[in-house]
Amino acid sequence: MKTRVCRLYGQNDLRIETEDIAAPGADEVLIGIAAGGICGSDMHYLSDGGIGTIRVREPIILGHEASGRVLATGDDVAGLSADDAVAINPSRPCGHCTYCAKGLRMHCLNMRFSGSAMLMPHQQGLFRDRVIVDAKQCSKLPQSADLGAVACAEPLAVCLHAGKMAGDMAGKRVLVTGAGPIGLLCLAVALRTGASDVVVTDLHDATLSVATEMGATGVINVAKAPTEMERYFEEKGHFDIAFECSAAAPAIKTAIAALRPRGILVQVGVAGDTPMPVNAMVAKEIRVQGTHRFDEEFAQAVDAIVTGRINVTPIITKRYPLEQAQEAFRMASDRSRAVKVHLTFDDSHAASRG
Repeated sequence: MKTRVCRLYGQNDLRIETEDIAAPGADEVLIGIAAGGICGSDMHYLSDGGIGTIRVREPIILGHEASGRVLATGDDVAGLSADDAVAINPSRPCGHCTYCAKGLRMHCLNMRFSGSAMLMPHQQGLFRDRVIVDAKQCSKLPQSADLGAVACAEPLAVCLHAGKMAGDMAGKRVLVTGAGPIGLLCLAVALRTGASDVVVTDLHDATLSVATEMGATGVINVAKAPTEMERYFEEKGHFDIAFECSAAAPAIKTAIAALRPRGILVQVGVAGDTPMPVNAMVAKEIRVQGTHRFDEEFAQAVDAIVTGRINVTPIITKRYPLEQAQEAFRMASDRSRAVKVHLTFDDSHAASRG
């Protein structure tokens, strides 16, 4: 059996290739991929050859946001059958290290994460027509599930975990800086968990219009109206919680200025070492909360999408077939036009529904 793969060889060297694929092992399943979301990390690998100190050192198949249908199962697999729709969890914690034993599996010392260049050999990703994964990575879906929407389960899981780190948001005033996929899904999580007021900032009207569609109570284009946020600085701040999703130093500074004393800054965006206004953080007793990946939130994200409790479809800007991956990546990197771009795949069995 053959499968096409989207493989990165180095900076700006992305190729669509065909290779053989074996039958699944005893505890594995063969999945026909239906949809895969292009993440910021995929774009950094392509444009920069890595993310910070993590470099692409050998060819790597990209992609860690995906859904599809089961094509075949290993002999020991229970609960999954051919044609089942599934979401694929890209996280594979070891289950026995110090952090796994403490229930902190997102901090696993031996984490294998699909499409990651952190380890050698690299962990190959999900951008391929067919892929073999561990059966335990699969969340079974209703046959009628929208597989394009469910491919957003991984970024939604990141945001559900960020929401957990923020604590109770019921009745709280929330700021989201950065209206990319993560910022918009943090908006959705805040609204779903009872925030009374959610204001979203960004540099582009196109992404802010999606924030409005998703229920933001206010949006501010800080490029066009750089002083509009200043009204939220009065009386030591307005917001109870800020989800900082850009990792841009000006946005961090603005978020801290707009937080009330003892407010919570949830730093979601990552971009290396970024300056932070420590004096203001200390004077206002701001709690700075990091957030990293997810664990049980993946299953929660799948359920939220399937049941319609969180509508992720507004963030999906466009879909491209795998053979147009280069154009898909160009669109995904254009924040003035795109939020989330998906690749679709050639397996007719996987793509026939959803």
